[in-house]
Amino acid sequence: MASQEAKNKSGMSQEQIIQGFNDLRNQQKQLINKISELEMERKEHDLVMETLKDVEPDRKCFRMVGGVLVERSAKEVLPALKTHYESLGKVLETLNTQMVTKGREVNEYKEKHNLRIRGEDAEDQKKTDANTKASSSGVLVAGQAS
Repeated sequence: MASQEAKNKSGMSQEQIIQGFNDLRNQQKQLINKISELEMERKEHDLVMETLKDVEPDRKCFRMVGGVLVERSAKEVLPALKTHYESLGKVLETLNTQMVTKGREVNEYKEKHNLRIRGEDAEDQKKTDANTKASSSGVLVAGQAS
């Protein structure tokens, strides 16, 4: 009887449902981390391009390519940086789209399996209480003494 109660409508146990949710959340966190990493790399590229645009084209500069420091001129490095910067932008757009999709997937999974996260209910209750307090007019009415 208890094992039947542990099974959900979808035939999954509570542990399987929670594991599935945790897997989705981990995938979402990995996307967030990758987006953050690529945004930082893109900012670094922007900084280097800003610095190199005012430099003489024949000036020596060094670029890290696959873990190897390569000597080039500024006029050779700048176009490569611009190309890489643009490709990072395209990858970020794709990852942001995947992030939105994954967020929807997580929310749908939560609703489908009626999952509640600790702390979320308390936050919702605080918001409801705050809205109730804010909507009251605050008028006191004194009762008549007999």
